[in-house]
Amino acid sequence: MRKLFKFLALSAVTVIAACGGGGGSPGDTTLPYTIKVTAAKTQLPINLTNEQASIGAYARFTTTVYVEAREGSAPIQGGEDIFGCAVVQGLDSGALYYLDGDDEHEDDNGNPLAYRSITLDSNSGSASFHFHSGTQAGTARIICSVTNPADKQVSSASVDIVVGAMTGLPASVIGTAQAPGYLGSKENSANIRNNVAISALVMDDANQPAPAPLAANVQISIRPFGASSGARLISGNQSGSVLQVKTIGGEAQFSLSSGPNSGVILIEMVADRNDNNVSNGIQDPIMQLFAVPVVDSVATTSLAISDATISVVNNVPSAYALSASGGLPPYTWTTLGGLPAGLTLSSSGVISGTVSIAAGDYNVVVQVTDSSGAVAIRNMKITVTGDLPTPTPVTPTPAALSITLTGCVGDANTTCALPGATVATPYLYALTASGGDTTKPVTWAANPTPPAGWLTLSAAGNNGVLSGTCPAPGVHVFFITATRDTQSDTRKVSVTCT
Repeated sequence: MRKLFKFLALSAVTVIAACGGGGGSPGDTTLPYTIKVTAAKTQLPINLTNEQASIGAYARFTTTVYVEAREGSAPIQGGEDIFGCAVVQGLDSGALYYLDGDDEHEDDNGNPLAYRSITLDSNSGSASFHFHSGTQAGTARIICSVTNPADKQVSSASVDIVVGAMTGLPASVIGTAQAPGYLGSKENSANIRNNVAISALVMDDANQPAPAPLAANVQISIRPFGASSGARLISGNQSGSVLQVKTIGGEAQFSLSSGPNSGVILIEMVADRNDNNVSNGIQDPIMQLFAVPVVDSVATTSLAISDATISVVNNVPSAYALSASGGLPPYTWTTLGGLPAGLTLSSSGVISGTVSIAAGDYNVVVQVTDSSGAVAIRNMKITVTGDLPTPTPVTPTPAALSITLTGCVGDANTTCALPGATVATPYLYALTASGGDTTKPVTWAANPTPPAGWLTLSAAGNNGVLSGTCPAPGVHVFFITATRDTQSDTRKVSVTCT
């Protein structure tokens, strides 16, 4: 029987799978055994989407691992359970899979199972399995071993597989409060605790916990809002409205003590993406707001939303923490009607963002749910004040310049007949053009020059004037070009003398 350790949390693991088999028995000579382990890919991306282990070109998070053992210089004979392999380092970064189609290695839905250690049959001294990356960046070390049946000596070899990489620079801060998630006001008569532990989780852009910093890398402060008066933050020997703490495994932990007032305390948590250090100033802030309710007593009244109207100013960052009464805190907030563009509502009830829309009243619908599942819904009005910035005028693109020739369509190689001329009689015809930048003049040119050998082309305002006296009967063909600023148009024309 194979001794297998199955992972229960398959979604957070990486895995290896084995394909092998064979018959016979291991060698019984006194030649020494040697073993080698290699991987097709020794670096894998973090499996952020929790994809299943698989084989092939689209198995982005899976690699094949090969194990080979020799007796002297020859492969050992085949046999059952010859190799034992295990993840001995970086277990959070991946796990092993068989991926051999055996029902024993799949769950009831046909999904492959993840293992910490596996045993493999030998086929001509070799076997293969798979490693699948999980959600944690790191280096996984896989060790495989084989036992020489002659002298019981164990030979082993290992391979390291690097999963993902951490930037070490914050990309998000997420706050969570210790249960029950709310505070009693200071000296409340209902004996509700007035201090709660809070965790600020700092993650990088690969959604990995920020590494252990050398200096404080999270700054926490109480915004002057709601029940902030008299409230304070506590961490070690720090106490006040602002403190700076280090993360451990990406978690910065501190506590919040309430003041005498009930309502909402708004906590601001800031990390510095520039260097993951807030003690030397904050150059590139990564900020999140977190609301903590403060109550005088656990209400026995129905859950209700306290706020009816809030105001925001165009192009000014705003933050407002909604409050509720009754029910059983903590509360979870959602919006059922769209907020004005630029505003968002967090699950802790903070409406924040910057609007740039027409001033006026906007109706929204918000919903609050308490910890017992009770729901309250209210129509709210968000009043937007302040002027919008004056839009930059957009200069329209002028239409294409074109020479206007009545009854003639086509490109520059289509011959357009102009009115005919009479021999020995003065001829006069005005050419016109439309389009282009009408603030600029139109210039005219002919090819060849002079046109038809007897015409003169001159400008009269924006028109081109053809004039002259035809000396003899015939058809005369030439090109006319009109130019206005950077645009031009050329047409082929003819004049028939009779």
